[in-house]
Amino acid sequence: MKRIVVLGAGFAGLWSAIGAARKLEELHVSRDDVEVVVINKYPFHNIRVRNYEEHLEETIVPLSEVFDPVGVRWIEGDVSDIDLDGKAVVIETPTGRTWQSYDRLVFALGSKLVRPPIKGLGSYAFDVDTYQGAKRLEAHLAGLASSHAPGRFTALVIGAGLTGVEIAAELPARLRKLAGGGAADVKVILADRTPRIAQEMGEARPVIEHAMAALDVELRASFFLREVDEQGAILTSGERIFASTVIWCGGMQAHPMTELFPVVHDKHGRLPVDSFLRVKGVADVFAAGDAASLLIDGRHETMMSCQHGRPMGRFAGHNVVCDLLGLEMLPLQIDWYTTVLDLGPWGAVYTWGWERQLAAEGMSAKRVKQRINCERIYPPRNGSKADILEAARAEIDAPPKLAGLGKSRRAQTDTAVESVE
Repeated sequence: MKRIVVLGAGFAGLWSAIGAARKLEELHVSRDDVEVVVINKYPFHNIRVRNYEEHLEETIVPLSEVFDPVGVRWIEGDVSDIDLDGKAVVIETPTGRTWQSYDRLVFALGSKLVRPPIKGLGSYAFDVDTYQGAKRLEAHLAGLASSHAPGRFTALVIGAGLTGVEIAAELPARLRKLAGGGAADVKVILADRTPRIAQEMGEARPVIEHAMAALDVELRASFFLREVDEQGAILTSGERIFASTVIWCGGMQAHPMTELFPVVHDKHGRLPVDSFLRVKGVADVFAAGDAASLLIDGRHETMMSCQHGRPMGRFAGHNVVCDLLGLEMLPLQIDWYTTVLDLGPWGAVYTWGWERQLAAEGMSAKRVKQRINCERIYPPRNGSKADILEAARAEIDAPPKLAGLGKSRRAQTDTAVESVE
């Protein structure tokens, strides 16, 4: 028997495994001849991009629900080492250490939140990087009503990237509910060390500023953190901010196990892959998602997002089977890019292109965001083998449709978005 091992069951890993199962099914290859094995730390797939939301139970998809119907074997365990020469991985499972050999490997362990050595950051700050981190924040927020600390309903969000903006936009309403509906004690601050908040968001930046003002979120640019403690944060200037809730959203770095590969990593620690998702310079290894980097359109590097992680996974799954069996592979190239950013009760903002040209804002953009978050990025959950395999077809998704805009994909009104189909 030959074996394809996929490390991780995030967006890239999940779709790599199902994509491989689909290709094997298409070729009528028996599981006795080639098996697909996924190794994941937890027995579920987390819709990670929804961890900023309030109802976290909706972010969990049991692995058995999607892998069992298509014949993918999965192991609950944490990968602790990779023997590239011996073609095996070491796994720490709930019952002890074991190992798994492979003929082809797909590295899809994703990314982790960057945690600089700031005093108190690891002990007192919260995050929404993982399901476990989001649940820890949820439990903390639930306990605020019984607290008497100064700034008990003040939340400081540090890092104004996409995640920071989204959690900051959600918090005012959540905190008011916890405070019994009163707004007097509720304060949310979105801070970043850059000169302007959301300065890389192009035409969306003024929309974000407007939405934050409407939501009563205070913006603090040129914000330099020195320390976090149980009372809040201390800046390098010596200023203290009393905040019972400090949430760190300080950027992403590829999974540290990418360091095991003898390749030149990019600034995010990612593995260089070719258009077929093969790791350059490493035999029999593919990579996809946040841990891999390629020029997705020949000019721009892939983003650490599900927008690129999902198709990278589908193509990696298809190609790893083809590579194993000596068949022609499919190159991945995507010639479009969008950003749809949730702005809480205010709505959302939708941009087109790498320069982030404004396409839609407000509640019409919110409807697109809800369709993406709640439908588009989920695997089929009806247990149908045919439906699950069909969703893993190695094809490029169409971008969200914008009604009546032609090729420009631009809009000046709030009624531009038609659907995400």
